[in-house]
Amino acid sequence: MAKNKTTENNKDVAAFLNSITDESKRKDSFELVKIFEDASAHEAKMWGTAIVGFGSYHYKYASGHEGDAPLAGFSPRKDAFALYFSLNNDDRERLLKTFGKHKSGKACVYIKKLNDINTSILKEMIITSIAEIKKLYP
Repeated sequence: MAKNKTTENNKDVAAFLNSITDESKRKDSFELVKIFEDASAHEAKMWGTAIVGFGSYHYKYASGHEGDAPLAGFSPRKDAFALYFSLNNDDRERLLKTFGKHKSGKACVYIKKLNDINTSILKEMIITSIAEIKKLYP
């Protein structure tokens, strides 16, 4: 079975965020760290080369595939921030209605900038997601 490429490591989160050339995206990234740390009660850690994760959990699927993943996280991609959550469909729909300007993928929510969203809803999404993950993977 293939090993996960995106794993927690000891790379410096601040150094990674300081390498972002777009000043606005860099500033938003540091603000996202504060929001995620506050809501998750976990310190920011690098996962792979471009994901800032908070906390971790071990999962094992029925297929036998297993690994570790952050409880919540984000990646400051070129076009948008990818926000990583694990929300059930009802919570996801309810929270995204008042979240603000975003795009939604299967596993991620994408935002262009922090000013486009309601950060109180972001905190609720983080807290709700972590509770959901802990229920699924105690």
